[in-house]
Amino acid sequence: MNNDGLSWQDPEKLAQHVGLTLRNIRKDRGLHLQDLAAITGVSTLTLGKIERGEANPSLTIIWKIANGLSIPISALLVEKQEVQISRVNEGSKVISANDALTLEPMFTSSGYSSLETHRAFLKPESEYCADAHQPGVIEFVTVMEGSVCVKVQEERFELGQYDSIKFHSDKEHSYINKGDTEAVLHFVMIYTGRVD
Repeated sequence: MNNDGLSWQDPEKLAQHVGLTLRNIRKDRGLHLQDLAAITGVSTLTLGKIERGEANPSLTIIWKIANGLSIPISALLVEKQEVQISRVNEGSKVISANDALTLEPMFTSSGYSSLETHRAFLKPESEYCADAHQPGVIEFVTVMEGSVCVKVQEERFELGQYDSIKFHSDKEHSYINKGDTEAVLHFVMIYTGRVD
């Protein structure tokens, strides 16, 4: 596979990679081959051959599998890198409308999980108000430097350096830095897809 992660030179290696990835996704979701066949429209015989690396699936079959599992096609095709480095100030940045918070996505997810990691910088004496995220999103936040008040609806939680909080972020929430130095936060957001 070349460095950009988009094409495979060896069809046999591609078949083995797709098969192993598909098997892992299916097992992670607790599905049997029959269940997978029902949601993808691909026969159990074909799915079994793909999982064993005995078949080089066509793009049409890969699309059917990805659509049935509600995953991006890249989740089956892109080879995961064993080691990735995210350096501060080298990636893309998203700045809040009021300029209070700068968010740096740390890693792109080429896998099938729904997880995001970010580092964030909250200016001194500022507040960032976040709208409610989609149902089922769980947010984990750790204060790496400074101190922050996290407000979830009307409840407030004071966090110092290395303190962490976990909450369902499908409610309005905000981050308040009352100090005179920048606060550095580490975010992990998990999209569970659950609405309970």
